[in-house]
Amino acid sequence: MAEAERGGPVGPPRAGSRPAVTLAALWLLAGLLAVRQAAAVLRLPPERRLTDLATWVGEHGVLRTHGSLHGSLYESGRFTGTPLAGLVLRPLTDAAEHSLGVVWTLGTLSLVVAVALLAARVFPGSGRVRGGTAPVAVILTVLSLPVRNTFTLGQTSILPVLLVLLGCCAPRIADRRSGWTAGGLVGLAAALQPAVLLFAPLLWLTGRRRAAIVTGATFAVPTALAWTALPDDSWTYWVHHIAGAGLGERPDGLANQSLHGLLLRLGLRGPLELGLYGLLAAVVVTVGLRRAARYARDGQPLLATALTGCVTVAVAPTAWQHQQLWILFAVAGRVGRRRADRLAWPVLVVLVMTLTSTVLVAPNPVLGPVGQHAPLLAALAAACAVPFLFRSSALWDRPVPTPVAGPQRGRFRWVPLLRFFKRALNRPNLLLELMLIRVGYWAYSYIRAQAPDSRALAESHGRQILAVEEFLRLDVEHRVNHFVAGVGWLADGMDYYYGTFHFLVPMLLLGYLYWRRPATYRWARTGLALATLVALAGFWLYPLAPPRLMPGLGFIDTANGPQDLAHPEFGALTELSNQYAAMPSLHIGWSLWCGVVIAVVGPRTWVRWLGMLYPLMTFTVIVGTANHYVLDAVGGAAVVAAGFGVQYVLTGPGRGALAHGGIPGARKGDEGGVAAERAPVRVVG
Repeated sequence: MAEAERGGPVGPPRAGSRPAVTLAALWLLAGLLAVRQAAAVLRLPPERRLTDLATWVGEHGVLRTHGSLHGSLYESGRFTGTPLAGLVLRPLTDAAEHSLGVVWTLGTLSLVVAVALLAARVFPGSGRVRGGTAPVAVILTVLSLPVRNTFTLGQTSILPVLLVLLGCCAPRIADRRSGWTAGGLVGLAAALQPAVLLFAPLLWLTGRRRAAIVTGATFAVPTALAWTALPDDSWTYWVHHIAGAGLGERPDGLANQSLHGLLLRLGLRGPLELGLYGLLAAVVVTVGLRRAARYARDGQPLLATALTGCVTVAVAPTAWQHQQLWILFAVAGRVGRRRADRLAWPVLVVLVMTLTSTVLVAPNPVLGPVGQHAPLLAALAAACAVPFLFRSSALWDRPVPTPVAGPQRGRFRWVPLLRFFKRALNRPNLLLELMLIRVGYWAYSYIRAQAPDSRALAESHGRQILAVEEFLRLDVEHRVNHFVAGVGWLADGMDYYYGTFHFLVPMLLLGYLYWRRPATYRWARTGLALATLVALAGFWLYPLAPPRLMPGLGFIDTANGPQDLAHPEFGALTELSNQYAAMPSLHIGWSLWCGVVIAVVGPRTWVRWLGMLYPLMTFTVIVGTANHYVLDAVGGAAVVAAGFGVQYVLTGPGRGALAHGGIPGARKGDEGGVAAERAPVRVVG
């Protein structure tokens, strides 16, 4: 199963494959995140720290091991471990609770780091990427939701993962063809987490039959000993609750990311649910284990282990968050013909394993369930559907390269061009773009909402803006606002425009560029992202009350109606966004960005003029609805200029991108369309 069995090279990452400074920075970040995670747990009050571990300890500090038919270990319904796990934890005492919390947390941290380092050791990669694999693995593992959940609850789910990785992936252990050590490790993991028994068929399918038999025996012997020592608790766990199903939280809750939990949430109950669950589980086990065996024989032990772990997540009666770490290891699989596609799957897995459902997908009735079931969907996709490459594929190390624009001189010699990034000319991966747009917009909304919102400071800045405008004779907001408010159809139209076009037009324009002019899309979306980032700094540094929230000045809020300006919360408005994030105006910023892009790509002169008319219309709307000052519009224009300016410095002139509808010389519909004009092009392999 392991690479060692095939005689292929699986060694530690090459330390010299990355600059020493980069490696040092990665290791420093990994250490800081690990320490922060441990400190976050230890800073919690005792009643909120290691909450699951606390349920295993009795009133006098001694683990409860005797009771009725239902077993004292499980009488609270919160303890979800096997009787063997309870027996091992018998020595815990209440007197040692504080020191136990420290030791337990540091011990869990050590196990997490060991898991990450072992996974990094067998991670497939070329010499260029192997050097930084270990610190990156530690960073991603510590940041993952399963690990963070394990730290907080005090669960033991990391130990079975480590035991399985040692038995299935560690070269020295896996190379011992007798199978005693590997089978013993996997069997012990199964005794602590029964779903891990599915690794025994994997060992059998990959020719390690002795290891598979030893796995079963090692599982059976400790389980039998625990049954002898704790008969009531064993009966409760194995028979009454069918291997722990029903223990812990409600099995139909969103925390249970398994097929069983999904069917229960769909309203199925009784024999129908059990029959459908059994059928689906059989299909997933058959398809998933066969795929895992093929990748194991191909010399990808980590991917094979990850796929089998994903199968356990999907088919186990309960798959709580702290048991889902297997999904993270699926980043080991390589997917895609183009180099531009290689990051899509790893980024998707990392986002699913590190971000909550509301961050991944907007919480609405249509897409909300997708985010809520993202771990289960990722596990099913990895186990049964994603076409991971085999090492024998010609694309394994040689994906279709990415064409990039060659170096070009800047128009302004006094501007230093850093050229940190090569300007790619092909169409980026759509899934990756959508994920980054969603996460980027969530980050924008979060930072905007967290920006300082002191009412007194925001109103004082509003008076400053009005004073400057009065000095410059630009204070037209009051007259325009009252004129608009006096014309009903005009006010309604502007309110609709303000709430709709701000998002609709940029998204439609991005979609058009992505489909018809991929290289220009990259140039345009990067400039938009940088402009928005600069605007966020403005929200933090200069909180500003818009005209409609300035008391005593007589502005009319045409969209939300009269506001109680004597109350600092302004009702439900504050639940939507920070009301004092007015400078700069991103309505103007985004609309001006649209105008610039349309002026660049518009096929006709009248289209270009129409594009430039859009920000002027937006300016009229933001002033007429009393949402912004004139100087806010100036700030919006400034951030757009800054965004394109920063991009110019980082990537160089955009002439190569703007001159191409896609890849130079490509056929129509092939990798982005037909080149409109040839420019110096290089291919990054």
